[in-house]
Amino acid sequence: MSAPRHADVEIGDRLPELALPLHRDDLVRYAGASGDFNPIHWNERFAREVGLPDVIAHGMLTMAGAARVVTDWTGDPGTVVEYGVRFTRPVVVPDPGGAVLVVTGEVTGKRDDGTVVVTLTATSAGEKVLAQARAVVRLT
Repeated sequence: MSAPRHADVEIGDRLPELALPLHRDDLVRYAGASGDFNPIHWNERFAREVGLPDVIAHGMLTMAGAARVVTDWTGDPGTVVEYGVRFTRPVVVPDPGGAVLVVTGEVTGKRDDGTVVVTLTATSAGEKVLAQARAVVRLT
């Protein structure tokens, strides 16, 4: 799939859906890479003691996973010039089984400067986990 061109993209265009599986070992690897060893991300007993339903994925891991729908579409992470989200729900990662983060994107703005606005929807277990998820992408 070739990178989209600004001239060919229209408001309302939908990006291919991304289904990103998450398992406990993904959380451990992310903790090692990020340095975030908060036990809510790996210790089920602790997570429940602080009121969570189970171990949850790191917010930044969820945010990065959602951005992949855009970078997969463009083929180049360098095209993303702005990206922001608001966290609404944690992604619960049960063991066994894990979780799936499902992300869709839609072009909701097209600017004369060669950028487009992509609004993202991210869900897990049928619940919206991010709000106001939006990327601004520079296309050729």
